[in-house]
Amino acid sequence: MATESRIAPQPAPRGPAPLPAAVRARLQKVFEHAQRCVEKGDHDYANQLFTQCVSEDPANIVYLQAFLGNLQRKYGNNKRGAKLAGLKIKSHRSAMHKAAEKGNWLPAFQAGCAALALNPWDIPTLQHMAEACNTLGIDECQLYYLRWALDVDPKDPSVNRQAAQTLQRMGQFDQAIACWHRVEQAKPGDEEAQQAISRLSVEKTIHQGGYDPALLGGGKKDGSTETPRPVSIARLSRGTADTDDGPDDEAPQQPPEQRLKAAIEHDPAELDNYFRLADHYLHANRLDDAQQALDRANQAAGGGNLLVRERLEDLQLRRAARQVAAAQQNYDHAKTPEAQQLLDRARLHANQVELEVYAARADRDPHNPRLQFEVGLRLKRAGKPKQAITALQAARADTKRRALVLVELGECFQKIEQYKLALSHYEQAIEAVEAPDDDVRKLALYRAGVLATGLRELDLAERHLSTLAGLDYGYRDVSERLDKLSRLRDSG
Repeated sequence: MATESRIAPQPAPRGPAPLPAAVRARLQKVFEHAQRCVEKGDHDYANQLFTQCVSEDPANIVYLQAFLGNLQRKYGNNKRGAKLAGLKIKSHRSAMHKAAEKGNWLPAFQAGCAALALNPWDIPTLQHMAEACNTLGIDECQLYYLRWALDVDPKDPSVNRQAAQTLQRMGQFDQAIACWHRVEQAKPGDEEAQQAISRLSVEKTIHQGGYDPALLGGGKKDGSTETPRPVSIARLSRGTADTDDGPDDEAPQQPPEQRLKAAIEHDPAELDNYFRLADHYLHANRLDDAQQALDRANQAAGGGNLLVRERLEDLQLRRAARQVAAAQQNYDHAKTPEAQQLLDRARLHANQVELEVYAARADRDPHNPRLQFEVGLRLKRAGKPKQAITALQAARADTKRRALVLVELGECFQKIEQYKLALSHYEQAIEAVEAPDDDVRKLALYRAGVLATGLRELDLAERHLSTLAGLDYGYRDVSERLDKLSRLRDSG
């Protein structure tokens, strides 16, 4: 039986399925144990534990940052890793490649982590890990691997090409141009780079500020010939270019950034200074700098501070929302199938990020119905109605959202073809709304009327649709549906 949904079905995200709550809780305990090992200087055992976290949850950016950060400490940031790493690492790379080709992602990431344990600055392995993330639709971690690789060699044309394609897909057009310029500098006459720069240069005009020439390795705007310092992908992925705060002629005090940095140096244990510095960067749309400030706060707090964790999560949400906004702006300007694909992917990625964040928060506060609602809504959008039902049922205790929760539950039951349950929830939602002309009540009446029509319960369908028409005759296609009901009755 064909029934209608409120929105057209969306393709499920390519990313890994959300982890069950029990698995997330187990990995979080493993992660916290690993952090304690880092504090004691036991980097080898910490690496084993972080490897488990990254392999089982490759979309968790916090796990990835801790994994690479621990290895950086282990090797004293020597940029070479272990002795003879180049000879030992090849077998792990090969194992990763074979597992990834078969879609066996757990052993693929385990092999990749084993390779990086020998040399966390090995560019081919970092690129393989980034490509695995690309296949799974894990944009944020993919970009982090590429940032790490470009911190090793900012001019590497292969990594810059991969980073440019990633940034372009994520809607970060200015930064993609910067990477393409580096490809062009390394390989003059590269046709793909030239075409991409030409195409994206048109797109950049619709974004505020354009791009900073310094990001492209050019000279200073004042004409000086000083050689620019190497630029990492971390700078390229910021929403706006770095600018140095000049001195204030009228006020002798330091700029806010310098004052806050000095306060942190004076008292590294005071978290509020890190938070204020991160807020300063966020106000300037310098998301990577905010990330670094919060990472330092996380280290200062020993990794277990809830306030730091939630700020890091909020930053993830902000990144994803900005990608959607950029992709939407690009689509509004271009109106091409490619722009639509970019927008769709940005929305899917944002939903996945939101799902991970709200699921983690719901695990920490399992009796909070608002968080359960947020989880259920993202699961529903991700095309997982059965999992969404469990979360949404836990959200019914939220009296402010009860009617909306019931509608969402009805849509989930309708999606899995439990039509009687769906109809029952729509009718409960109608009764739960106090204001007769509330938008949620209108939607519940519409859903109930349409579903009842599909179930051939014509009297019930007419009652709900007629009530809706009495409230808002222009609501969607309610008038056409009432006409359809009349024809169905006439046809017997």
